[in-house]
Amino acid sequence: MFDALKERLEGVFKALRGKGKLSETDVAEALREVRRALLEADVHYKVAKDLVEKIRLRCTGADVLESITPAQQVTAVVYDELSRLMGEGSSSLAISPKPPTVYMMVGLQGSGKTTTAAKLAKRLSKGHRPLLVACDLQRPAAVEQLKVLSEQVKVPFFGPGEGRKTPLEVATASVRYAEEHLADVILLDTAGRLHLDELLMKELSQISGAVKPHETLLVVDAMTGQEAVNVATSFHERLGLTGVVLSKLDGDARGGAALAVRAATGVPIKLAGVGEKIEDLEEFDARRMAQRIMGMGDLAGLMEKVQAVTDSASVERMSENLRKNRFTMEDLLEQLQQVQKMGPLEKVLEMLPIPGGAKALQGADMDPGRLKRIEAVILSMTVRERRNPEIIKGSRRRRIALGSGTSVQEVNQVLKQYDQMKQIWKTLGSKGRRGGLAGLKNLFR
Repeated sequence: MFDALKERLEGVFKALRGKGKLSETDVAEALREVRRALLEADVHYKVAKDLVEKIRLRCTGADVLESITPAQQVTAVVYDELSRLMGEGSSSLAISPKPPTVYMMVGLQGSGKTTTAAKLAKRLSKGHRPLLVACDLQRPAAVEQLKVLSEQVKVPFFGPGEGRKTPLEVATASVRYAEEHLADVILLDTAGRLHLDELLMKELSQISGAVKPHETLLVVDAMTGQEAVNVATSFHERLGLTGVVLSKLDGDARGGAALAVRAATGVPIKLAGVGEKIEDLEEFDARRMAQRIMGMGDLAGLMEKVQAVTDSASVERMSENLRKNRFTMEDLLEQLQQVQKMGPLEKVLEMLPIPGGAKALQGADMDPGRLKRIEAVILSMTVRERRNPEIIKGSRRRRIALGSGTSVQEVNQVLKQYDQMKQIWKTLGSKGRRGGLAGLKNLFR
């Protein structure tokens, strides 16, 4: 989402690094480019103006201009102010000491509210007993959609029925139901509109007054641009928001909402939807997001993804192989399968601090089918062949190609890439480091 902004900022910082010692004029020119980059990213103009002014005041101080590395100092200031703009760190969801905890999901129609409620239920189910409640009785099939999603995430569902004809009746009855069935978190999926109106706000206010939610979470489509600020402000004035959830943060829009909502409302961004899968909901961390925007990567986020798809037995096995400088096709297959569980490869590689960011990956084939074809080739090998790839000669290569639905040329490419990975593995082993995602770009050449 922030590719264009990232590229513009990288250009600004590269120009500053080429100047050595900076003058106030150099800083002023750089900040004009920063402001232009923010506006092009659809950041609200007032937010962009305030941010650039804060950066200017700090960057024109003697401690920056007279420092040994002024360009690096300016970069650090921009990173720091971006982090502050989005909330500095992360903000956790409140959990009531007396269950059930009630989360009220609000937002405009099409913002991803229902899907986000299911994603949050899935996330919470690891340590809680959530209940999904359908309070959207306006949109056709909204109740059925939430019911289907509840089955998908294996979380109980509660909706309209006998004696529950209105959203208010459903919401109040859900609290009693949760208490009786030992559900400790209630997620209310409320109605939205295509635009703000008094009828919607009145309905939401009544529900809020009756159930007194511990969190009122506004789901904002990250692709809505500057309008997101107006939407968030209106909801906050009427309902007293406690948090914002950014949906569709994996889209290709300019992403200004992520930078502006927190600054305009003072309401923390608590979660971010980063993909279409039900597991693609992350805690929003302002500093880590700022690192991505600045092209600094997000190694903490990458490690979380790795840990989520790797069990302890696999880590121990890989570590043992690394110590013994042993790398087989079975190891390569295991790493490929782990990578596929982590989501789109281009998103994973964005979390690495690669100089030049996305441009450094140009020329790599990011087609997910490429991984699938490599996996098919390896699965078509016998156990002996996977453990001893050097025995794979002409006839064996033809048989593997036929079994995997590929060509002999592709089998040859996989074997060549395996040799390259094996060399990388030996290098890592000699340095005493753990393996994992090293050298994966070689698989896409």
